[in-house]
Amino acid sequence: MAPKVFQRFSRWWSSPNTRFRILLLVGALIVFGGSLLVGAWFNVCAPVGSCPSIASLESYDPDQASKVYAADGRLVTDFGLERRTVVPLQQISPAVLAAFIATEDRRFYQHGGIDWVRFFGSLKPLVTGDRVQGFSTITMQLAGNLWPTIIDRTDRTGFRGVTRKIREARMAVEIERNYQKDKIFELYLNQINMGNGAYGVETASQRYFGKSARQLNVAEGAMLAAIPKAPTRYNPRRNPDFAVQRRNLIVNLLRDQGKLSRESAEAWKAYPLALSSRSDFSGVGDYFIEYVRRLLQARFGGELYRSGLRVYTTLDLDMQRAAERALSAQLTAIEDGKANGKFPHKSFRQYLEARDPDAGEDEQGSFSPYLQGAVVTIETKTGQIRAMVGGRDFGDSKFNRAVQGQRQAGSTFKPFVYAAAIRSGLRWSDIFDDAPVDVPIPDQPTWSPKNYDNSFKGKMTMRKGLYDSRNTIAVQVGLEVGIDAVVSEASRMGITTRVRRVPSSFIGASEVNVLEMTSAFGTLANLGVRVTPTAILRVENQYGNILWQPESRQVRVMEQGHAWLVVDALRDVVRRGTAAGAVGARFNIPAAGKTGTTNDGMDTWYIGFTPDLVTGVWVGFDRKQTIMANAQGGRLAAPAWTMMMKEVYERRRAPGAWPMPAGLTSVEVDGSTGYLPTGACPKDLIRAEFFYPGTEPTERCPVHGGGRSAPPGGEH
Repeated sequence: MAPKVFQRFSRWWSSPNTRFRILLLVGALIVFGGSLLVGAWFNVCAPVGSCPSIASLESYDPDQASKVYAADGRLVTDFGLERRTVVPLQQISPAVLAAFIATEDRRFYQHGGIDWVRFFGSLKPLVTGDRVQGFSTITMQLAGNLWPTIIDRTDRTGFRGVTRKIREARMAVEIERNYQKDKIFELYLNQINMGNGAYGVETASQRYFGKSARQLNVAEGAMLAAIPKAPTRYNPRRNPDFAVQRRNLIVNLLRDQGKLSRESAEAWKAYPLALSSRSDFSGVGDYFIEYVRRLLQARFGGELYRSGLRVYTTLDLDMQRAAERALSAQLTAIEDGKANGKFPHKSFRQYLEARDPDAGEDEQGSFSPYLQGAVVTIETKTGQIRAMVGGRDFGDSKFNRAVQGQRQAGSTFKPFVYAAAIRSGLRWSDIFDDAPVDVPIPDQPTWSPKNYDNSFKGKMTMRKGLYDSRNTIAVQVGLEVGIDAVVSEASRMGITTRVRRVPSSFIGASEVNVLEMTSAFGTLANLGVRVTPTAILRVENQYGNILWQPESRQVRVMEQGHAWLVVDALRDVVRRGTAAGAVGARFNIPAAGKTGTTNDGMDTWYIGFTPDLVTGVWVGFDRKQTIMANAQGGRLAAPAWTMMMKEVYERRRAPGAWPMPAGLTSVEVDGSTGYLPTGACPKDLIRAEFFYPGTEPTERCPVHGGGRSAPPGGEH
């Protein structure tokens, strides 16, 4: 049967008329198809706006994310809808260039925008039934990437797909007529989507490998070239196996095209996928970064997200991580009952286990129901914020307790009271009586402040009243110098929020935030020089020109000897006072500080400092409630300070103690009376006290032998 059919076909085909008619039909189809293509070529851009103008490439300025750097130059994160850093072709590794050419368009430097070899090759599957292959060149891809709203590369089938392809090809030819190949390649490599939120090879190189595109080797260059085909599927962080398979396919292409020897190709295919574990430090310092972002947006507006600014901050990444670890460890210890006894509330761990994983912050509001904390560290000489922790989990609650939270300061406010007292002429050796105090308040019941332990200890020096944090002593001192003097002292040292002019402010009833309190204590650590806290060193544009360089204002607000006297008394808080157990017994670098606890144990504080760093720690609930029984700053907040500082000074040179300024004198006194000691005074009561010359006591102690004399400075 088959031979007969073949014979009939042979006779039919051998007829000259038949062959002529068939060839005529094929020719007509070719002419018709060609006419359609020519017509489509010239008319695809006929409707106004159907094709973009390539004149816009003359001022090519794509959105570039602003990059945020730590103080040591390490990239922390970036701000922008498309994370992109534009670099010239000369700053991209030859390995990257070769990998993209081999993968995307091997005849890029030979064609004029359309690779006709690939075009006709792509038609073959229409006859053979194989899978259709694309023929987009680098220039065609660039056109689609540059103008995605006009050339929608998601249109792949039907009339829209054909129209899109013709429009893309026409724009590619137009681009090639007007620009050099290297310029086209540079635009392509800076524009392309590289997955993981990265656009362009420089940003992708930083995010995947933690280094510049100029430093990439063959395997890394091939890895980048593997991604654009399917940015999600070949994302090496999400799908490392798929990504490596395609990377090795590209290495084979380089070998087949003579760019690599067989031995080199095998070696590069065996190269490990060495992704940067933290190329942008995501998750470190989130509250600090958000604080910086707000400052920048207030100044630069929307330009922050598209102009490629370079933001150099004061953040010390190692110090920041130490702060985060210390606060997290201390809050967990409190919840586990290891810090101060039984914790009566639901823990953070229990909250996370019970919480709906799909719930967002908007559903729970700014306030979290679990125990929270905040930490701020400032370098005393410069005012630079080195660490900021605004809460336990930025993803769960973005409310920054370090700067947005307003909480009662408790006893951490007392140094301002005593600084005002020293300025007024009172001395640390002056005697006050830790006894019940009744303060008349107009139109209100008489106010009778209590001590945190609900006891009274009798007469003591003003110094002891500070380091033992006796409320009644602080109130008496405050009443003696006056509320106006105390408010002025706090303002001079850096408190910017309003301090209520009422007696309860002497023991911290007014609300403040952690940042300003920490900065104010820095004035003491700096021996009287107030330095404005700053989080930003400078902001540059993409060309390196400085756009903004915040000034760090330094103002002497306290005489050096005055400040040193206050610092020395605050050192006693660590040496023998309320922070002796949590700080003094565990930390051997010169330090001073003040604990703080508010009424009913709702807020606990510790603000401590060395000569070069000041750190404030706050622990409490967002919605005010008692933390636990016998909550105290020395037990709940101070241990976090110690943990952090011990880690910080493992990497940092320890400073020497504050030298006593000229103009002060040291005299031994009886610490129980404030007089010069006699031979009968108990030795454990005798200590060195410091005075301005001419203000030191001159009489011997009348209590432990000697005649009766008026107390030095009088009793208070």
